[in-house]
Amino acid sequence: MTLEVLQKDMVAAMKARDKEKKAVVSSLVSAVKKAGIDAGCRDNIPEDMVNAAIMKELKTAKEQIDTCPAEREDLLKEYQYRYDVINSYAPQMMSKEEIREFLEKNCSDVIASGNKGAIMKTVMPQLKGKADGKLINQVVSEMTK
Repeated sequence: MTLEVLQKDMVAAMKARDKEKKAVVSSLVSAVKKAGIDAGCRDNIPEDMVNAAIMKELKTAKEQIDTCPAEREDLLKEYQYRYDVINSYAPQMMSKEEIREFLEKNCSDVIASGNKGAIMKTVMPQLKGKADGKLINQVVSEMTK
């Protein structure tokens, strides 16, 4: 995902008078720009940084849903909409099977050691932003049993 695509979608939502979607996409654009400014690359923000900012916002939206009281259905509906819109921009994550396949193919020497810490230290930088850390941990745990 690129910042330009987000900005075009924000303009399209404004033209369609879709206030809710415009607000969500606008917050994504702001988060991406803030990440770019913090990293010192204000003008041309790399795609991996855009994806990282989107994933961070997605995690925040998920936490909002999880912590919202069940009786506040109006808020839950709003948070769920926000989560769904952000999720549509989020990069596709690897499945459990894809993670296992990647580990067997690329990290078989480290897996043979059986040291979970060493495996995670090797694998996490390679799969950062491509797979969920909890899922990676689960697959590694299963493989080291």
